[in-house]
Amino acid sequence: MAGAPTVVRNISDTALWAAHFRAQETRRPDALFRDPYAEKLGAQQGAEIARTLPEGQSHAWAWVARTYLFDQILQKEIAGGADLIVNCAAGLDARPYRMQLPATLPWIEADLPEILAYKEERLAGDKPTCQLERVAVNLADVEARRSFFASLANRGKRGVVLTEGLLIYLAPEEVAQFARDLAGVAPLERWLLDMHSPRLLAMMQRKTGKTLEKAGAAFKFGPQEGPDFFVPNGWKPIQIEGLLHTAARFGRPPLLLRFFAKLSDAHTWQIKRPFAGVCLLENSSAQR
Repeated sequence: MAGAPTVVRNISDTALWAAHFRAQETRRPDALFRDPYAEKLGAQQGAEIARTLPEGQSHAWAWVARTYLFDQILQKEIAGGADLIVNCAAGLDARPYRMQLPATLPWIEADLPEILAYKEERLAGDKPTCQLERVAVNLADVEARRSFFASLANRGKRGVVLTEGLLIYLAPEEVAQFARDLAGVAPLERWLLDMHSPRLLAMMQRKTGKTLEKAGAAFKFGPQEGPDFFVPNGWKPIQIEGLLHTAARFGRPPLLLRFFAKLSDAHTWQIKRPFAGVCLLENSSAQR
């Protein structure tokens, strides 16, 4: 990730794209969150990437809503007793630094060696607010992933897994296997993720997706079943929040989209509509 790429070279570079939107939000006087680390993590390179992608600078409200919802739900889970956070494909997320977290909370970031090394270098002078660990692992490698998950078996009693911006790049069968592998780890009780409806996935594939596909970062996951896709794979949806509806509460999307938000349910998966949301799942084996 060294240098300043002007195009997405691989899937890891999408983390720079995300950093751009977090930095952009942070500069607003009415910011829904503040990420003072986004700039040093590559927001400038991310802005250059955004300019090269079709619609790469559009829909900032969706990126902001996603981050905001992850923050809000995660804070609630921690307040409710979560004692382990596992961020899979952590990318350039700076929550262990920017959020006020319990000092004793174990937080594990798992991602490819290159992006973790880049991140560690950029944040070398900063101190996390929790007990941060980084684990270099290729989560696409099934055996390596299972070995990593197995290492979590005795790490806590109420773990929360984050996969922000990950699943859309996986095929449905890959997501199903990932879900089953996670479900087999008893301490991991909750899973916080984002996902898209088939209609929205198709729209994204026709535009930005064509460029990302050339870099090996194709958009793939938008199941007909919506969050219920995870039920036969060991997880039960317990909360669904729409990105558009969340952003509309703060007046972020264009007026037409805000009007559309009023006509639809913020908590119901809309297969035939361009719907995206953040979902909280519960491990079926953890239900009491």
